[in-house]
Order: sequence, then structure tokens, then C-alpha cells
Amino acid sequence: MYETHDHACACAEPQPPGLLRRLSRWRAKQLLRNALSEAGEPGLVLDLGCGVGRFWPVLGEHGNRVILAADHSQDVLNHARTHHPASLLARIRTFQSSAFNIGLSENAVDCIVCSTLFARLDSAEARMALLRECQRVSRDTVILCVGIKACLRLGPDLPGPLLSKSTAETEFKAAGFEILMRQDLCPGFSSSRTYVLRKTSQD
Repeated sequence: MYETHDHACACAEPQPPGLLRRLSRWRAKQLLRNALSEAGEPGLVLDLGCGVGRFWPVLGEHGNRVILAADHSQDVLNHARTHHPASLLARIRTFQSSAFNIGLSENAVDCIVCSTLFARLDSAEARMALLRECQRVSRDTVILCVGIKACLRLGPDLPGPLLSKSTAETEFKAAGFEILMRQDLCPGFSSSRTYVLRKTSQD
């Protein structure tokens, strides 16, 4: 019921991206590599709200990694499979699913990557619903991006509302996570921050 986000299509851009956007994309990939390293190079990863698979090449850099990819739109998933080489697609299983009711069992994957969806959610209720579902499905870690208020928005950045650092991190704790790492896309100039979260005991 919360999934009203726009599934952006990479090939919809009428012209090649400008320098700032190219740098932003390069940096976002570097942050994901760092986050995966901090998460222990998980072997089974779920790309949640994957869109056209923008980060599949980075996820596929680890030769033994298996990638599950879920999106609310089957059309987007079908289109995503036209953007990547067969050698990479052979290691990716796509499936249509709500991010708030993932069609997987508890502790089904080592790590969930949620690169844009969480940042688009404009209510605490929706964010907590997503975090709790990630807490259920991930065995260990979650990697997600958030727009943080303390930073400026210059050039390409995450869409959606900006949260204060304390609001975001309080929500993570309430959903049963501890913070392993925080990384800013461009410190002082971008609102986009990548977090690596680890499940805590739910006694």
C-alpha cells in the first residue's frame, strides 16, 4: 500500500548524463562496494526495489555471489533483463514482490540492498514497515540509502524527503538494527547517506 514510488528507467534519459551525474553514479557504486565489504561480502543478496538493475554489475563483482532481485513492477523487471549481459543475468533471479511483504521466508538472505526505495518513503509508518520486513527476511545485514537533512542538495541526489540523522537512526534501532557504517555520497554537498545495518537480538 505504500509503493507509489516512480520506477525510473535508466534508458529513458534522452541524452548521456552530465559530468556531475556521472561522478555521482561512480561514487554511489564505490559506496556500495564499501558497504558490501563492511557487511562481510555476503554470498546471497536481495536487491529490493531493484528497478532496471542499476547496481547489478557491482553486486555481481563478487564471483560467488547469488543475487535475488525484487520489484513491485513486473514490466520493470522484464525490461531490466534487456540491460545486462547473459553471464550476469545467469546469477540473478528476479521476482515481483511488494517491498513490504517480500515473498521470502525469515532469514532467507545474507543481506538486503535497498538503494533508493527507503529514501522515497515520506512517512514514518511506511519506513518502519519496510525496515521490519527487511529485519524479518535478512539473516544478517541491510544496506540502504537515506536523504539526511544536515546536508545540502547540489546536483543529482536522492528523491524524497530529508530526515534528520537522529530520526533515521532512531528508526533503525526501533526496527531491531545497529549501525555498522555511515557513508556520505559527497560530504557537505549531498543529502545521500548510505548505511550498513546489522540485525540485533530480538529477545
